[in-house]
Amino acid sequence: MDRVDLVFKWFTAAGSTAAAYFFGGWSGVLGVLLVFVILDYITGCAAAGATVGLKSKVGMIGIARKVFIFAMVAVGHLVDGVLGDSHLFRDTVAFFYIANELLSIIENGGRLGAPIPPVIRQAVEVLKGKGGSNNDKGADM
Repeated sequence: MDRVDLVFKWFTAAGSTAAAYFFGGWSGVLGVLLVFVILDYITGCAAAGATVGLKSKVGMIGIARKVFIFAMVAVGHLVDGVLGDSHLFRDTVAFFYIANELLSIIENGGRLGAPIPPVIRQAVEVLKGKGGSNNDKGADM
């Protein structure tokens, strides 16, 4: 039992060190992003299961996209480190992905048949139209 405890402590220390280096510590913004990423993946899996069926390849691509989100946040923090000691770029990137994940969660809810108020549905359509390109098709997962 002591070895399991020791391994857990080492993994916790390594994870904390990595979070501090790559993200500048953990903040509320990163916590919200993590929750939205998890909710989006879960609702995306549920929507896919309810409509077209689950596919492991699509799920793995979804996980890779979620890892990429946090890689971009880390890049934003590294840019902040070069320009000064603020969290301007890190938080900007995180806010962008929070908004993107929120839109995806709402779309997944609609695919699951959840009632979406017309005002929110219209806002989603407007925001999707202002994106310019549809490079992130299938970003529900």
